[in-house]
Amino acid sequence: MITITPQAAEQILKSARQAGLEQACLRLAARLGEKGTIEYGMGFDDKAEDDLQVVARDIKVLISPGSVELLTGATIDYVEINPGELRFIFINPNDPAHKSPGPARPSPALDGAAPGS
Repeated sequence: MITITPQAAEQILKSARQAGLEQACLRLAARLGEKGTIEYGMGFDDKAEDDLQVVARDIKVLISPGSVELLTGATIDYVEINPGELRFIFINPNDPAHKSPGPARPSPALDGAAPGS
């Protein structure tokens, strides 16, 4: 359903502890934006009656029915965008803006030719 990397889980749990919300659930939301890309939201919340609840890395995750399809297969990571600038990112194959890594290209030095031949 949804994957949370170890780095993201560590930061989410740290944020929950700092806010005194150790028992709170993490709500994830997604909607299709005006430009055709997916817009994301996340925060701590209580479970609503129709929410889907899943557990990822010991974190209870809530997703409303309208976001389930957009978030299925997504990964949340916590990365350094620029030196000293850390943030959560969503890696989502459902997002039209998602670009999966292409096939690896062999290095010219590793094209099968023996050195010095």
